[in-house]
Amino acid sequence: MNRKHIKDTLSSLALSMFRKDFFGIYHGSLSAKVESNRFIINTKEAVFDAIDDSSLIELYFKRDYRWNQASIDSTIHHSIYSQISDAKFISFSMPPFTTAYSLEHNVITPKDYFGHRDIGSIEIVKPGNFDDWYDRAQSTITHYFQKNKTNIMVVSGYGVYSYNRDIHEMAKKLAILEKSCRLLMLDEASKDYRFD
Repeated sequence: MNRKHIKDTLSSLALSMFRKDFFGIYHGSLSAKVESNRFIINTKEAVFDAIDDSSLIELYFKRDYRWNQASIDSTIHHSIYSQISDAKFISFSMPPFTTAYSLEHNVITPKDYFGHRDIGSIEIVKPGNFDDWYDRAQSTITHYFQKNKTNIMVVSGYGVYSYNRDIHEMAKKLAILEKSCRLLMLDEASKDYRFD
């Protein structure tokens, strides 16, 4: 896969996820591994509905001056790429229903067909103190993926980290997860308003 095609694919997915409110202005990250020791990621100035060449940067695993322009999540993406061979694409997003559902629950157990079939139950990780989350996130996230043999991690009140070999499969699973959480919240709300 050539770099132009990868960048176009990242741009297309970023716009789609932005429109679904998975990314905010300057909030989120999306990357692709392009060689054994390199990956492309959004810059920290990226606006996700208009990702272009100037909002993507290629980083070597060995840190250099370019890392200063890259997303705050670059160290997390680097850790995942360097320790999980199946990771070819990574995203950090904040899907609103998934993130909201994570505030009051410890596990997501979809009740809909596609969520049950394609996602299954997902533990919600409590991040502990938000003040030092970024100091711990790099090792915590990679360790979670390896220990639990999963490629989706929901962090309570924070968002969702995901990786996959196929960018479209990653996007599909994130969309199914978000729909499942929306349905779970609607189900809970309807029970609150039922009269016996």
